[in-house]
Amino acid sequence: MIHLEGIHKTYAGAQPLHVLKGIDLDIAEGELVSIMGASGSGKSTLLNILGILDDYDEGDYYLAGTLIKNLSETRAAEYRNRMIGFIFQSFNLIGFKTAVENVELPLFYQGVGRRRRHEMAMEELEKMGLTDWAWHYPNEMSGGQRQRVAIARALVTRPKIILADEPTGALDSKTGVEVMELLKRLNREEHITMIIVTHDPSVAAQTNRIIRIKDGVIEHS
Repeated sequence: MIHLEGIHKTYAGAQPLHVLKGIDLDIAEGELVSIMGASGSGKSTLLNILGILDDYDEGDYYLAGTLIKNLSETRAAEYRNRMIGFIFQSFNLIGFKTAVENVELPLFYQGVGRRRRHEMAMEELEKMGLTDWAWHYPNEMSGGQRQRVAIARALVTRPKIILADEPTGALDSKTGVEVMELLKRLNREEHITMIIVTHDPSVAAQTNRIIRIKDGVIEHS
């Protein structure tokens, strides 16, 4: 599903910052993996490259057999919308939209009709146990509910891959456990490839493989 070979990334500036220094990585379809590393290790840059949010300088990145390199923003957006769902620590929900409207958004950008996108969004909210909260706004929900809305939004386009950046970071420990159980169930039942960036060893321990990155290099995988 994902193949990285010799990936380098340097950010220009008065003092150029060489963040990724030759990343080689393979992630199979249906895997549940975590990426761990200290702040500044390069894990967020790696996640941005995997999510086609950032380009790389050297090497090759193949996503489902397609070389991802120097894509136009339109092409990059097409791949993201079709292949990848994102889950963020801070939920990234739009405050003035209801839960169902937030979940519908990716389908709006795909050009799905209003009735169909509403049906699909409600279906995902039902899976998350949030049918009764569909017309509530984010500030009316708990952190766990907001994260489940964010997960529904990530899943509504039927992506092949979920990229989760510290998905339990803003949650209390009990809610964090519930969210991880949900992500593991989705991986197991729907065979979605799941990549979780975390600094929490207890979260990483629940994945099938831990990829450790230090100073822009993968230590173990």
